[in-house]
Amino acid sequence: MSQRPPFPARLDFSTGSASGKNGAGKSVAGKKTVTTAVGQGVIGQKPRQPALPAMSSGHGMDSAAVRARMVRNLAASGIGSAAVLQALGTVERHRFVDTALVNQAYEDTSLPIGLGQTISKPNVVARMCELLLGAELARAGPLARVLEIGTGCGYQAAVLSLLTREVYSIERLRGLHDKARDNLRPFRLPNVHLLFGDGMLGYAKGAPYAGIIAAAGGEAVPQAWIDQLATGGRIIAPTQMPGGGQALVVLQKTTHELKQTVLEAVHFVPLKSGIA
Repeated sequence: MSQRPPFPARLDFSTGSASGKNGAGKSVAGKKTVTTAVGQGVIGQKPRQPALPAMSSGHGMDSAAVRARMVRNLAASGIGSAAVLQALGTVERHRFVDTALVNQAYEDTSLPIGLGQTISKPNVVARMCELLLGAELARAGPLARVLEIGTGCGYQAAVLSLLTREVYSIERLRGLHDKARDNLRPFRLPNVHLLFGDGMLGYAKGAPYAGIIAAAGGEAVPQAWIDQLATGGRIIAPTQMPGGGQALVVLQKTTHELKQTVLEAVHFVPLKSGIA
C-alpha cells in the first residue's frame, strides 16, 4: 500500500517546485499528479484549524462589516450551520477575484476567474459545505480529510480549511492550479494540499476521504471517487440529469449501499478528464 504524503506538507520555495516530501511527480493511473503545499508546519504535529490572517488589500474591502453583511444574507437564505457561516465570514473572497471585479466579490454571484471557469456564488459554496458536513454539524471538531475536485482560484479550499482537518484539492488546468497556489500561499494554510492532475481519477494516495466535493458536473459520479470515499462519508457533486440540466446530488456511502439524494437544480462547468 502506498504511503500518503506527509502532513502538513512543505513547499521548497528555493527551487520553485515541491520537494520529495510533498509527493511531487507522483503517478495516478498513468497521469502525473503534482502535490504543492501552501502552508508550513512541523511534520507529525497534530493538525490544527488555521486562522486566516487579516491582510490589507487597498481595495476598500478590508472591513469585516462587508463580509458580515454577506453572512447575514446567507443565513437569511437558509444556511443554518454556524461553522459554515463563520468560515464564509472569515475568508476574504475579494482576494480570489481579479482586481476589476473586487467590488462584486461579496455579492451572491459567480465571477469569472479565467480559462472559462468561475468562482461559485457564496450561497452555493455555503450550501455544498453544509451538505458535506452533514451529521458532522453536531461534532465539536472539524471534519476529517476531504478531497476537492476543481480547485479553481482556491476560494473554496480556503473555506474548507476552516471546516476540515485536512484538504486535498485537485485542479486539471495548470493556469488555475498556479493561480490558486499564489492566492493561498500568503495565508500559510498547513492543512491544504494543492494537486495538479486529473480530478476524475481522484487522488488515491490521500484516501480514504470523509468527504468529496466537486466544482464540476458530469453524467455520473466517477467510480474512482466512490472507491476513495470512506464508509460513512459523502460526495457532494453536481450531476447531469436524464432530462437535461444539472442537479446537486449527495451520495452517502454505507457499509452495504450507496444512498443517493437529488436536490436543487444547479449550473456548474462540465467535468472533464485529463490535464491542460
